[in-house]
Amino acid sequence: MGPLIAVGYKKTLDLDDIPQLASVDSVKEAFPSFRNKLESDSGNSPYLIDTFVQYLNGRREFKNEGYLLVSAFLIAKLVEGLAQRHWLFRLQQAGIRVRAVLVAIIYNKGLTLSCQSKQGHTSGEIINFMTLDARENWEDLSALATFRILQEPIYSLPDTISNIVQAKVSIDRIVSFLRLDDLQPDVIEKHPRGSSDTAIEIVDGNFSWDVSAHEPTLREINLRVSHGMRVAVCGTVGSGKSSLLSCILGEVPKISGSLKLCGTKAYVAQSPWIQSGTIEENILFGKEMHRERYEQVLEACSLKKDLEILSFGDQTIIGERGINLSGGQKQRIQIARALYHDADIYLFDDPFSAVDAHTGTHLFKECLLGLLGSKTVIYVTHQIEFLPAADLILVMKDGKITQAGKYNDILNSGSDFVELVGAHKKALSALDCMEAGSLSEKLTISEEGVGSAKKVVQKEEVRDDISDKVDDIVGPKGQLVQEEEREKGRVGFSVYWKYITTAYGGALVPFILLAQVLFQLLQIGSNYWMAWATPVSKDMVPAVGGSTLILVYVALAIGSSFGILARALLLVTAGYKTAMLLFNKMHLCIFRAPMPFFDATPSGRILNRVSTDQSAVDLNIPYQVGVFAFLTIQLLGIIAVMSQVSWLVFIIFIPVIATCVWLQQYYIPSAREMARLIGVCKAPVIQHFAETISGSTTIRSFDQELRFRDTSMTLMDGYSRPMFHSAGAMEWLCFRLDMLSSVTFAFSLIFLISVPEGAINPSFAGLAVTYGLNLNLLQAIFIWSLCNMENRIISVERILQYTSIPSEPPLVIEAYRPDHHWPSQGEVDICNLQVRYAPHMPLVLRGLTCNFPGGMKTGIVGRTGWW
Repeated sequence: MGPLIAVGYKKTLDLDDIPQLASVDSVKEAFPSFRNKLESDSGNSPYLIDTFVQYLNGRREFKNEGYLLVSAFLIAKLVEGLAQRHWLFRLQQAGIRVRAVLVAIIYNKGLTLSCQSKQGHTSGEIINFMTLDARENWEDLSALATFRILQEPIYSLPDTISNIVQAKVSIDRIVSFLRLDDLQPDVIEKHPRGSSDTAIEIVDGNFSWDVSAHEPTLREINLRVSHGMRVAVCGTVGSGKSSLLSCILGEVPKISGSLKLCGTKAYVAQSPWIQSGTIEENILFGKEMHRERYEQVLEACSLKKDLEILSFGDQTIIGERGINLSGGQKQRIQIARALYHDADIYLFDDPFSAVDAHTGTHLFKECLLGLLGSKTVIYVTHQIEFLPAADLILVMKDGKITQAGKYNDILNSGSDFVELVGAHKKALSALDCMEAGSLSEKLTISEEGVGSAKKVVQKEEVRDDISDKVDDIVGPKGQLVQEEEREKGRVGFSVYWKYITTAYGGALVPFILLAQVLFQLLQIGSNYWMAWATPVSKDMVPAVGGSTLILVYVALAIGSSFGILARALLLVTAGYKTAMLLFNKMHLCIFRAPMPFFDATPSGRILNRVSTDQSAVDLNIPYQVGVFAFLTIQLLGIIAVMSQVSWLVFIIFIPVIATCVWLQQYYIPSAREMARLIGVCKAPVIQHFAETISGSTTIRSFDQELRFRDTSMTLMDGYSRPMFHSAGAMEWLCFRLDMLSSVTFAFSLIFLISVPEGAINPSFAGLAVTYGLNLNLLQAIFIWSLCNMENRIISVERILQYTSIPSEPPLVIEAYRPDHHWPSQGEVDICNLQVRYAPHMPLVLRGLTCNFPGGMKTGIVGRTGWW
């Protein structure tokens, strides 16, 4: 850890500066069983204290016994510190491994969930298992370490019980999720490429999305498709067309029958699924680059013109889910992904409905009839003009194949297909009549105008639907999606001040400190009372009676209990109010953010702020602030007690404190940046997880589960790297602080044995030694708490970043607020409207002036990207 902290002291740490995890800590390795082999030696202290008090009381067993006791104290504390630091580091290491393994298990489960199981859990709930429930379990191990550090088991008991309950709830949720049904593994009987002349064969197939339903979704399916056939599937809405494709993919549970598949498959969903990343990465989808094939695919999918417009071509990073692409562009990228895969069997679920009619014809001709001319293709379509090219047409109705054959054969032999074609032609003829009437009444088009329009159409035909939102994809200065912003350097005082004063303007802070001071004074008073009133030996007469001793001690204890209760109530109230106000403000700013913010910000980053960072503000930071105040006042109390008996200890105590502060300043730059990197590295894990859940069908159809699992584990290891080294850096600091504390304690003991016998009350000396033992840890914990609080307060810093997002214009401009009678009629009047997506982007509406009369139906037509 030394070299890493030295680098962090000299410069701002980046992720590349943090070493890779050892293989044993990587989530890709099996989580090893963890056993704690080191036992703490702190149990020796009470025996040494008693012997030391007897020594000060005048009992001497041999010469130099005092120096031997000091040496024993020092050795015991050094061994304890070394063993404890190693124990705590291993405990946190185990916690990080547990978290990584839980996330991996949840991710794998999300990738294999059946469709019915998904319906019971939203993607947000599943992400919550990973972001919060998995964290609860590993943080319990960290909490266990904190309780050990504080050496106050009775104070920690309520927190321990609370953490155990939270862990139980989280584990129960994770277990219930892991017990959900997966996809049936035996739905498809797979055969290798070339092992059969039949590509797809279904015999007496009955399939149902809900296995407990009385009627299956698909009934009595018998289908045999040879290699190289083009099969069209048509039917009314809800007839089972998409379910048939899902059945071939193995997504629908099988009730009975058999399904055989020979060769690899590729799938194009009706709703496009696009990954965050470059256009090239979306098309290659894990395959190696073959330039000739790649160019053919771009040409067939009419993507070359799109890429020419983009500043970075196919290296342009598109937003999450392709949010800044038009529907046609997303669909064509999705088709290009399938074509580049070079599979044996292609399944198209009505992909041409998202593009213009002429573009759909181009795609059908160049893709299905061109590049895929020798492949097995099954395509669902509502466009009748694509049916004659099929070798086999399947007509679906109520989950059954009612007709099957070539176009002319089934057109002359059945009613269902005739009704479908007739309804399509009737809709087209009605539309033609409406257009003809409208044109004859209102439009006169000159020959010159028609010729000009034809030229424009010919020029624009290849462009398809290059949306005006293409301008949104890339700004003039670089890629749209940039690395997540993070602050650098010391956390500003304004962040602390904002957190403290958010709730009630900070009015509760003085009362919290007062309650803590009262508790500490009463606790020290009770210890002093016991030291003064209790005789050191049997020969001494007690200063007060036993009843008085107990009554006074109980009264002081009850008073200190009320003090700590008041502190806890005030701290919880302030923490809750602060967390609620910060969340509400961040929530409002996100909802009022302009659209370019969402185009450039993946949802994983937003979810990370509102889940992980907000959870830290809800639960951790109030606790850390309370612990810091508690330790500060307790440290001052111990110093006051020791100064009454062994004031010369300050000769060494002051330089030791100065050394501790220097160590803290040396350590904190690295720790602070690693804490920020933890937040930055978590967002890609959440984003990848969310994308996988939404695109699991496509991932499985391309047999890409292993690659996505590896990617998830790589991202998780990247997240664990700063977390692991942050824990190591903390133990690096604490070990050095422990050693300095032991030196301070040893010096105070030497002073006590050096004074003449009887100069110091042995009871008070024992009290000083007891407090000195706490000083050994408290001095280190104080610095640890200070550093930990700064690391935690970074969550507030990240939330405050999202409370300063530029807002959209106000919903209502008071100067133009309409009167309370508006609207009296549904008329829209637009005058010289100019609109752009962002201040630095070109106009997309240029001086638009028009009127929509009330009560009339107005249609807006035009090429995609023209308006």
